[in-house]
Amino acid sequence: MPGMDKIAMRPIGVVRNGETDAARGAWAGVRSRIDLEAGLGEALLGLADYSHVIVLGWLHEMPQAFRDRRQAHPSGDPRYPLQGSLALRGGRPNPISVTVCRLLAIEGDSLTVEGLDLIDGTPVLDVKPYIAAYDAVPKASLPKWARG
Repeated sequence: MPGMDKIAMRPIGVVRNGETDAARGAWAGVRSRIDLEAGLGEALLGLADYSHVIVLGWLHEMPQAFRDRRQAHPSGDPRYPLQGSLALRGGRPNPISVTVCRLLAIEGDSLTVEGLDLIDGTPVLDVKPYIAAYDAVPKASLPKWARG
């Protein structure tokens, strides 16, 4: 956008789990280690008191075509209605992922989590505590096609 400065971000860590298929269907049971940059372990003070964390990742292997597209059918399935890319959870201009996952352990500069839907080597941009009173909206609505 004209007049806006560029945003500079750097990863604070990387996902380690041996997973290589981003299209994997079920991530609920996948355990991952997030290795943070050296010394960031001290920034984890207090995080172990939470059962879940929010992990923001950079989908580094997302093809440029997915970043450029403006509309698609959810999950690539034409039985679902065409949606704008910002109304979907997949390909988008900035391939930032947001995942709530269970926090299993913290050791030094690493976290172990379960349910993180990111492949091995994915850069991690941030980790935040999940606080249900702030992060969950119990009566949020979904479009009819997404209700299952």
